[in-house]
Amino acid sequence: MEELFRKFYKTIEENGLILPKENILAGISGGIDSVVLLDLLVKLKEVFDYNLYVAHLNHGVRGIDADRDEAFVEELSKKYNLQFFSKKVDMNRYAKENKISSEEAGRILRYGFFREVLSTLGSGKIAVAHNKNDQAETIMHRIIRGSGIDGLIGMKFKSQDIIRPILNIKRSEIYEYLISNNLDYVEDYTNAKTMYQRNKIRLELFPYIEENFNPNIVDSLYRLSKNAQADAEALDEIAEKKFKLLMKKKDNNSIIIQGSILNEETPAIRNRIIRKAIFYLCDDIVDIDQKHIEMVSDLLKSNTTGKSIDIGKSIKAKISYGNLHLQLEKPESLAFEPRELSLGENLVEELNLKLNIEIVDLSDINYNLSNTKYFDYDKIKEPIIIRTRKNGDVFYPLGLNGKKKIKKYFIDKKVPSEERDKIPLICDDNNIIWVVGYDISDIFKITNKTQRVLKMQYKKF
Repeated sequence: MEELFRKFYKTIEENGLILPKENILAGISGGIDSVVLLDLLVKLKEVFDYNLYVAHLNHGVRGIDADRDEAFVEELSKKYNLQFFSKKVDMNRYAKENKISSEEAGRILRYGFFREVLSTLGSGKIAVAHNKNDQAETIMHRIIRGSGIDGLIGMKFKSQDIIRPILNIKRSEIYEYLISNNLDYVEDYTNAKTMYQRNKIRLELFPYIEENFNPNIVDSLYRLSKNAQADAEALDEIAEKKFKLLMKKKDNNSIIIQGSILNEETPAIRNRIIRKAIFYLCDDIVDIDQKHIEMVSDLLKSNTTGKSIDIGKSIKAKISYGNLHLQLEKPESLAFEPRELSLGENLVEELNLKLNIEIVDLSDINYNLSNTKYFDYDKIKEPIIIRTRKNGDVFYPLGLNGKKKIKKYFIDKKVPSEERDKIPLICDDNNIIWVVGYDISDIFKITNKTQRVLKMQYKKF
């Protein structure tokens, strides 16, 4: 048994990445890392009983090269006798329509497709080929941006339904395995372009550091990420307990904390508690920097009743008789009355949405349509309702094997806070069926037991 495979197997075993009989969908691009990952996963099947499938997303941005990659991965799947799934999208158009970067659009479309495939398989996990060098590049990128300890954690072996079995393996080891096993691959020419900051870190910064400062910079940064994760988890556990103890009052728009006691905490704990309080109020802290946290900390130190500051995200902080008050001044939400939907065409003018609903056969399913979703009709408890979010909403995202508050779901999807009250939710009597434009619920996914399929297709106007 090769040394790299032993390392791979040990990682899977120690981290519980793959369970017996589980479905694993390997996201394969055709590049060196993913080709080696697939070969290792195939070899794992010889000693471990699980189900392996292959998926490839054609981002539609490199013309014939992208089509070549898709064809290569399909042939590779045939070589290993594995079921292959593919889809072609327009990543750049999606990025433009949603006002996000191409990189973020690619990530959303890629994992969205993978989860659609998993839903047809019943359940399982997505295996991706991030390696130790990728981790080091992520950490360096965040160091350059001035990240705190949480940002230094980087990627994890397991994040919800995503597993990274070769995260602790260096790119040089991967290449050595590729050569020794005579594996073919395809090259993405954009990996050599230094217009992307991640590429500049890999192609220019790391070689310079290795030559002039630290030849083991990748290992050093990987070790930093592991240490940061251990420290951050310990600090967060302490801060969470103290946050609950110090909180005197909370509602949807405000929170009151015993400021005089909070002020006595160490900066590391105090700042985490302040961050948790802000996070509680505004759903996300994307635009809240360390300087905002320090502004609140300085306000606490002043201990001047009546003194207040604006810290962004429509949040005002003030001191009142030793207590820290954080107040959220929410903008007016979009007024929208829930309504029943029927088979056929439904116009929802307030949300600029046209929704077509019909019952179709299993053979009519086409996962290549990004604005179309399919559901197990017999699991839906009618009437079907369209509405926007409300307090207490929970959602079971496809492939997660668990629930999330809709607030947390929107945060994870990086939906701007001002847009969240405008996103249509399709619901039945008990659950959210579909967050339109995003994920369907795991509860209503198509399985091998599905008999009647409900097709929903939306269009913005």
